[in-house]
Amino acid sequence: GASAARDFGGASASSDPAILAYDDFLAEAFGRLNAAAEKIGGTVLEATSVLAEAFAVAKDLLILAKQYPKPASMANAQDFLKPLNDTIAKATAMTEGRRPDYFNHMKSVADSLHALAWVAFLGKGCGMSFPTAHVEESWQMAEFYNNKVLVEYKNKDADHVEWAKALKELYTPGLRDYIKKYYPLGPVWGPAGCAPPKAAAPTPKAPAAKGPPPPAAPSAPLFSTDKSPKSSQPKQGMSAVFQEIGGGKDVTSGLRKVTDDMKAKNRADRSGVVTSSAAAPAPAKTSRAGTFASKTGTPKLELQMGRKWVVENQVGRKDLAIDECDSKQSIYIYGCKDSVLQVNGKVNNITVDKCTKFGIVFKDVVAAFEVVNCNGVEVQCQ
Repeated sequence: GASAARDFGGASASSDPAILAYDDFLAEAFGRLNAAAEKIGGTVLEATSVLAEAFAVAKDLLILAKQYPKPASMANAQDFLKPLNDTIAKATAMTEGRRPDYFNHMKSVADSLHALAWVAFLGKGCGMSFPTAHVEESWQMAEFYNNKVLVEYKNKDADHVEWAKALKELYTPGLRDYIKKYYPLGPVWGPAGCAPPKAAAPTPKAPAAKGPPPPAAPSAPLFSTDKSPKSSQPKQGMSAVFQEIGGGKDVTSGLRKVTDDMKAKNRADRSGVVTSSAAAPAPAKTSRAGTFASKTGTPKLELQMGRKWVVENQVGRKDLAIDECDSKQSIYIYGCKDSVLQVNGKVNNITVDKCTKFGIVFKDVVAAFEVVNCNGVEVQCQ
């Protein structure tokens, strides 16, 4: 009965080993998550139900994909992806407006659902990472809020801790390993000669003045279809996802404008992170810096394994810079003194550890910026 209810692809789905494995994976991983959600109840249970709906929609799309030819571009796949767009929009709507109860739980669910966009992967150069990498990158975005749940309830409520751990395992290793085994190159599409999917019929508008309006239907494709240099395609794709989830409206429209008198550089009571006097170290400090360097390791500023920038043991350097970086990479800064680092790009996260009199200017991070075991650190986010 339960398996039949999940099998909304009919008899054709039941004979597909990949779909049967999807049911088994979801029954185990989601079963644990739902058990914790039922103990918590309220909006957490509601958000978990929306998450279950999204995973069911993703399964439906995998079944439907085998009946249609592979879309030539993201633009051609808009109608196919609309059910998933609508479900993600529903989860995002739960985080908007007045800050809801269990906000971190809501954000964890809403942000994690971007991982399901792996079903839109159409091949290398389509504007997004390969499916398993896409799931990992999307979970990194959600994990920022999921970790907040773990920290908040660590010594307060085991049910919330169990829910947060189960949510993580649903994606990593759960969904990631499932995709790696069955769909490493994306969904399996039908033969080229079969009929393409038809556009979804427009949903009739509901009568006005009866309760709050439903979330606005996405007005833009899940992924950008603009042609651009290859290196910028993944960024375009994810920015289009956020535009999609935002219902097509400008996500910055509710922010206040920063006037000139609010800027730190124009305020007498504030000082900038990097001042003109920091251009070169004073002679006296230079001699002390040499002693400090000899007691520590070799200075480093390098990219390791293509994923992690390491900046270590830099002393008296005001001209440090990282230019070639992307949102998949992290930066770890350790044991630096009397130095300034400029990060010219968006990265996943930045950690400053055991540094003294250190300044850093960065553009943006996906997850978090943290400072630990430091003294006299100045940070500026652009």
